Amino acid sequence: MPKRKRGITGDAASRREAIITRERRVVEAEEERSRRLLTMAQRDQDRRAEETEEQRNSRLSDMAQRGQERRAEEQRNRRLAVMGQRSQQRRAEETEEQRNSRLAIMAQRGQERRAERKDEQRNSRLSAMLQHARERRLNVIEGQNHHQIQTFYAARTVLN
Repeated sequence: MPKRKRGITGDAASRREAIITRERRVVEAEEERSRRLLTMAQRDQDRRAEETEEQRNSRLSDMAQRGQERRAEEQRNRRLAVMGQRSQQRRAEETEEQRNSRLAIMAQRGQERRAERKDEQRNSRLSAMLQHARERRLNVIEGQNHHQIQTFYAARTVLN
């Protein structure tokens, strides 16, 4: 009969070792993070000790400006949320007929936008065709002029 093993063996030992290693890394990471934060705080403190009154006022003004912008953004978001809630509430209260009317109006606007786009595209194509025709006419006229000039010089040469 085999002898019963005592204590931690094999896989259990390596698991325990891995756990201890992980815990050590976590502790080291936390210590490193604490040191880094402490260093950052110290640098910030040093920088503030060296900053002039003008720099301090500028920094505080920037902070106040950012705070004001943040409050304005929050207020805008609250307004938009209220508008969204009202819109939802209106839609919840609207009758089937009102809903159909609203959707029909939206569809009509979409059709009008598409028609405008088609008109713009058609006008653009017509404009390009017109420009091309003008250029062709100019080329023909230039060719005729060139031919007339050549004929003139040929006749002049013959006459001389």
